Amino acid sequence: MCPGARGTSTTCAMGLSRKEQVFLAILGASGVSGLTALILLLVEATSVLLPTDIKFGIVFDAGSSHTSLFLYQWPADKENGTGVVSQALACQVEGPGISSYTSNPAQAGESLQGCLEEALVLIPEAQHRKTPMFLGATAGMRLLRQKNSSQARDIFAAVTQVLGRSPVDFWGAEVLGGQDEGAFGWITVNYGLGTLVKYSFTGEWIQPPEETLVGALDMGGASTQITFVPGGPILDKSTQADFRLYGSNYSVYTHSYLCFGRDQMLSRLLVGLVQSRPAALLRHPCYLSGYQTTLALAPLYESPCVHTTPPLSLPQNLTVEGTGNPGACVSAIRELFNFSSCQGQEDCAFDGIYQPPLQGKFYAFSNFYYTFHFLNLTSGQSLSTVNTTIWEFCQRPWKLVETSYPGQDRWLPDYCASGLYILTLLHEGYRFSEETWPSLEFRKQAGGVDIGWTLGYMLNLTGMIPADAPAQLWAVSYGVWVAKVVFMVLTLVAVVGAALVQLFWLQD
Repeated sequence: MCPGARGTSTTCAMGLSRKEQVFLAILGASGVSGLTALILLLVEATSVLLPTDIKFGIVFDAGSSHTSLFLYQWPADKENGTGVVSQALACQVEGPGISSYTSNPAQAGESLQGCLEEALVLIPEAQHRKTPMFLGATAGMRLLRQKNSSQARDIFAAVTQVLGRSPVDFWGAEVLGGQDEGAFGWITVNYGLGTLVKYSFTGEWIQPPEETLVGALDMGGASTQITFVPGGPILDKSTQADFRLYGSNYSVYTHSYLCFGRDQMLSRLLVGLVQSRPAALLRHPCYLSGYQTTLALAPLYESPCVHTTPPLSLPQNLTVEGTGNPGACVSAIRELFNFSSCQGQEDCAFDGIYQPPLQGKFYAFSNFYYTFHFLNLTSGQSLSTVNTTIWEFCQRPWKLVETSYPGQDRWLPDYCASGLYILTLLHEGYRFSEETWPSLEFRKQAGGVDIGWTLGYMLNLTGMIPADAPAQLWAVSYGVWVAKVVFMVLTLVAVVGAALVQLFWLQD
């Protein structure tokens, strides 16, 4: 009832007073705003993935002349079945290769401690037990196993004891086969160059064309490897390696030549000269003129790569004098190869080994790179320029070279022999001609990672490690989130306003 004239009862013309209208309007606004906020809570939500954990892996490359540690990392939600791996650390172990510790096997294991401690600092402690670690020994231990298997077992036992007590997950130490060494080196090169998989500008992982794949040429101290995808079928299946990466299958030609690594080549070369001209003074055409040294004779004949005995007339120590004769040096180096076994065959390299015709671009690394880098031949020089440069270096006097390169005494005497050997191997062995030589690049790294078998191995290894399921949450776009907050604030203001009107204004 509304107040009317005295003695009469009348109804309100408008039905509600102004105060009541304001109250109801505020109450209605709060209801609409609250309903809008509720709708925004229920719609426009999107499932998103939280950032994944980073996983780590450690690989020791136990070569014939030295050991290196590589620490790799990759996201737990690996791409297409293989982790996206990057290099986090490269550490050079002090001392020689583990195959040199035959008289003190325990020292082989202890020598690895320093680099391992460096790697552990970079891995979060919570990740230690989840981090796989592997040691792969290459041609140096392959040769030692041939020569004395018990000594090889003792060294592996010492290495396993040291690495096994580390806080990470040690998978074991073993000899890596020559074919695996070549194939994993090929994977490393092509992963680093982005020819296996790359991240496109559209934000997707894509597989580049097969024509962009690059061959790999590796040379260690005891062996050398050649690996590439040929233009046709691989006729000798023993030289074929197959693997699956990033959802694609690959078949490559690969062969490892044991005893054709840099150090074993130098020993075989020296023994060949001794056998041809046995004398207490050996005039060596691959050493620079004026260079002289004294060597113990017996160790030269201890390698499984040497298949002869020393002449009985020679003393225990041999004096070697350089003559700086590149022509005679090349002749002596050619004696290390059996080229006649492949004469007239297009699919044969040397020593009767099958090799399909070369195809595509090649990266030459390890001792290929180190030798040519010293000779300043890593800038795409022609085959004729390379040949001329090496011959000119070999004819320089030792004293002049020694003065020009201070602090490089360890390898300096051997660069002439190494340069001519690499040139002979590539040109006459693998058959890189003047026309195909430009397809060769001498590199230490590819895409910011050191080239070798270890990254290729780790890429293959991550395919065997299950990817953690990434965590999920529900998320909304920024605009929807802002609108939701605004309507929730308006609802709160409207509710508070309605309450104040009810408590104070309508009571007046």
